[in-house]
Amino acid sequence: MEDRLMYRREFYIGGDWAAPAGGERLGVVSPSSEEVVGEVPVATTADIDRAVGAARAAFDDGPWPRMAPAERADVLARAATALRKREGEIAGVTVDEMGCAVSQAPRAQTGLVAALFDYYAELARTFDFEREVTAGDRRALVTNEPVGVVAAIVPWNAPVTLSSWKTAPALAAGCAVVIKPPPEAPLSNYLLAEALEEAGVPAGVVNLVPGGREAGEHLVTHPGTDKVAFTGSTAAGKRIMSLCGEQVKRVSLELGGKSAAIVLDDADVAGVMPTLVGGAMHLSGQVCGAHTRVLLPRSRYAEAVEAAAAAAAKVTVGDPHDPAVLVGPLVAERQRERVEGYIALAAAAGARIAAGGGRPAHLPKGWYVEPTILADVDNSMRVAREEIFGPVLCLIPYDGEDEAVRIANDSPYGLSGGVWAGDPARGLAIARRVRTGSIAINGAYPPFPLVPFGGFKESGLGRELGPEGLRSFLEPRSIGIPASLG
Repeated sequence: MEDRLMYRREFYIGGDWAAPAGGERLGVVSPSSEEVVGEVPVATTADIDRAVGAARAAFDDGPWPRMAPAERADVLARAATALRKREGEIAGVTVDEMGCAVSQAPRAQTGLVAALFDYYAELARTFDFEREVTAGDRRALVTNEPVGVVAAIVPWNAPVTLSSWKTAPALAAGCAVVIKPPPEAPLSNYLLAEALEEAGVPAGVVNLVPGGREAGEHLVTHPGTDKVAFTGSTAAGKRIMSLCGEQVKRVSLELGGKSAAIVLDDADVAGVMPTLVGGAMHLSGQVCGAHTRVLLPRSRYAEAVEAAAAAAAKVTVGDPHDPAVLVGPLVAERQRERVEGYIALAAAAGARIAAGGGRPAHLPKGWYVEPTILADVDNSMRVAREEIFGPVLCLIPYDGEDEAVRIANDSPYGLSGGVWAGDPARGLAIARRVRTGSIAINGAYPPFPLVPFGGFKESGLGRELGPEGLRSFLEPRSIGIPASLG
């Protein structure tokens, strides 16, 4: 990619490209070449203070929260246009900064970016921000007010997509935003900031400050932020929720998952398994909503394992710049070590490696793991209970529908899931029993961004996307109206 996209010298603060307060710089390492391919400044607490101060001033004294919703909608629509022009650049940067296979970029990195800004532009024009209520001789005006300054903290697996999930509805609500992209993949969000600047977002309404854990914690606890919107690990989410609790600060969390796909006995197992394997390998398995537990009727278990292993063997692994490749590298060496550790744990616990399990022999450089199928998995094993975040699929047998539902729900998580059935009505009946935030029947995923996304249990708190995503950035207020007002 061009140096102007990969080597950044400034932050975006208060409507300007601002020099950092400190001199520390972070080298961005390509997961496929293991070489430095870019660089960004690292935010200090002083930089976070400047960004929050700019957002605070924009919210408290600027025009943005006082504009009519239709005026904000016009800016969001222009942002969608500006982002569409940058889709190729966003995809290219993420291939280099976090190893996303270019074949996956339209789905993971750009597919729900411009479309999301268009969606919230339209919703802002039609949303009921105010309503009048009458009870006898009493009247009230119920208004939905922007929550304030939002700290948007995003992970490395889909950095611009997940920033947009927070920024677009926050802007539609009238909030100001400070985005902290992840240190592993900090570059692509600069393109989001450029697009929003081009669209005419007022100074200070959007700010961008890459940084590490210290900067993130300072942003979360900063008295100038009113809400934290976070996507990331459950462990980090618990820490953020604890910190927000000390200040009674609003928080929304989209966290980990260990989602189950239930394959019923009337499903086309041979046809379903390649789809499930491909889905689990999307973004090298680094997807919170991936269906990483496949629950299979014991009567068809051997058939399913054979089909899954055959499908995994056909998955192309290699250079993420190659359009023919499905699975690129993991984001970092530590992530590969984590995934390899889980595979070893599975084998030690009695699971069988039906496919993969090691490093691809033809890829001596880069942080790759073979697409791996684990058979004979019991739901009590750590590999069935903990999020691996790699190209690993667990196959678990069950006896009867009730046991399938019990196993699916026997998890600390509840983010996504699926049911595969020959009879869709039967599939729907099973889907209604699974405790999870979203679920697909026969691969029919809900129509995001029109509907909410989020999790039950340790998969998070609150919802993103849909009207619910807008409401999460609004505070309802009731105003009593005297009869004399007319």
